[in-house]
Amino acid sequence: MGILSTNNTNSDNEMAKDFHFPTSKKALIIFTRNPELGKCKTRLAASIGDESALEIYKYLLQHTAKLSEKVKADKYVFYSESIKREDIWDATIFNKKLQQGNDLGERMENAFTELFELGYEKVIIIGSDLLDLSSDDVNEAFDFLNENDTVIGPAKDGGYYLLGMKNMHSKVFKNKEWGTSTVLENTLSDLKDSTISMLKELNDIDTFEDMKHYEQLKKFYKNI
Repeated sequence: MGILSTNNTNSDNEMAKDFHFPTSKKALIIFTRNPELGKCKTRLAASIGDESALEIYKYLLQHTAKLSEKVKADKYVFYSESIKREDIWDATIFNKKLQQGNDLGERMENAFTELFELGYEKVIIIGSDLLDLSSDDVNEAFDFLNENDTVIGPAKDGGYYLLGMKNMHSKVFKNKEWGTSTVLENTLSDLKDSTISMLKELNDIDTFEDMKHYEQLKKFYKNI
């Protein structure tokens, strides 16, 4: 699933300053893993090795940062392990926070809750492993929330790469087998009483099969 991230741990790094005053009615959450050797894209690494998997993930992060900069909303990066002051996420553009919770659902729920409590009226979350995602897709998702309660971007693996809502729907974060092909189906079932907009289906990159057709990634691996 495109939003899947690892469990977080506290670090000795001093946390970056958060901006607590919304400048928009819309907030974009980006869930990201800290790019560390052997700790990201483990399923991909099983095919191409830890170093190549790390370089590909860094490439995906650059793509996500670039598209997110163009999204018309306040932007929040939620790190999996520790907050970094100096990295690709420009602190003048991105508010920096740490994921909190025991599993993916709990961490997403906590992130949504925090931003709704700050006063945002529309909140969307994306992951950081989609080369096919564009800023236009995310801006369109915010527009869909004008007329609908929720918006979902379905992933080809049966999960989703984007989830947005105008009010908290805590049920969607509970009782899921994260990373499996049942996530989207079960999430839609949870939202059966809500109005939903569906974006186009996109491919997220978790395995070698997911990425082998991308020419721009071939420079990161050899002899596969």
